[in-house]
Amino acid sequence: MQKLDLVIIGGGPIGIACGLEAKKNGLSYIILEKGPIVNSLFHYPTNMQFFSSSEKLEIDEIPFISKEAKPKRDEALEYYRRIVTTNKLNIHLFEKVKNVEKQDNSFIVISNKNTYHARKVVLATGFYDIPNLLNVPGERLEKVKHYYDNPHYYAGQKVAVIGASNSAIDAALECWRKGAEVTLVIRGDEVGRRVKYWVRPDIINRIEEGSIKAYFNTVVTAIHENALELDSNGEALRIDNDFVLALTGYKPNFEFLMKLGVHLSEDEKRLPEYDEKTMETNVEGLYLAGVICGGMETHKWFIENSRVHAKMIIKNIIHKPVTTPKE
Repeated sequence: MQKLDLVIIGGGPIGIACGLEAKKNGLSYIILEKGPIVNSLFHYPTNMQFFSSSEKLEIDEIPFISKEAKPKRDEALEYYRRIVTTNKLNIHLFEKVKNVEKQDNSFIVISNKNTYHARKVVLATGFYDIPNLLNVPGERLEKVKHYYDNPHYYAGQKVAVIGASNSAIDAALECWRKGAEVTLVIRGDEVGRRVKYWVRPDIINRIEEGSIKAYFNTVVTAIHENALELDSNGEALRIDNDFVLALTGYKPNFEFLMKLGVHLSEDEKRLPEYDEKTMETNVEGLYLAGVICGGMETHKWFIENSRVHAKMIIKNIIHKPVTTPKE
């Protein structure tokens, strides 16, 4: 069994930042990523453009040069991949962590490929893997997607996009521009206020001119092979439909956090307990980094304001006394 100072679970931008900081400070470490480098970003929509400018996505003061002020997904993939390869980070890809066990003053990390013994563990797993479900009849039909990739797939189809955030609005506009008949289903009474400022006027204009049909104060009540049932302002509606893009957001793996002993707030926010100065949870030696810190408030943390977590965590680790794990 390998013995390490640190196991970092998650190979996204913040996990990579933690690896860089660990390497600079002479810690033995490994990054475990269940997919490719920056797996979550890889699964973002093909044409996605970040809200943040490139310099705010930089880690470890490594310049991020993009064609536009706000980079596209592929530019980000290239940037983070080059950081990993150029710095020869110790990252194991397509290795999924199955369990983490606290053992005296250290941890046993069990993956689908190996077992690791570590003094400390950082969880930088984000929130993109578990979608918020609609919990309505028909949600398991093949036509229902909780992730969106490329608009070409939906050309010539009747597509219902559920949600009012950036992901939903981007998908609605892209699919419409590729020839889909798009219907927006929005729970509230307006397009989300946090939608990118250069996109929000676009979708509002498309709705007002009738190019994209929008149902406000509306929820889906059932999904069928060729139709959707809606409750719109208390009125039952049925509309023709070929595909459903249920882009209603995502959430962290709360079960995994609780299994590790991390305390979560009992309200709907489900905020994990951690020290804001060190990022250490109530479980000694277990740290959180990145958007996982926000619980259900997934809009609170981004790369630009959580990249500092790496330095905070590694500083705390190197200033704590080293306890030798028992054999």
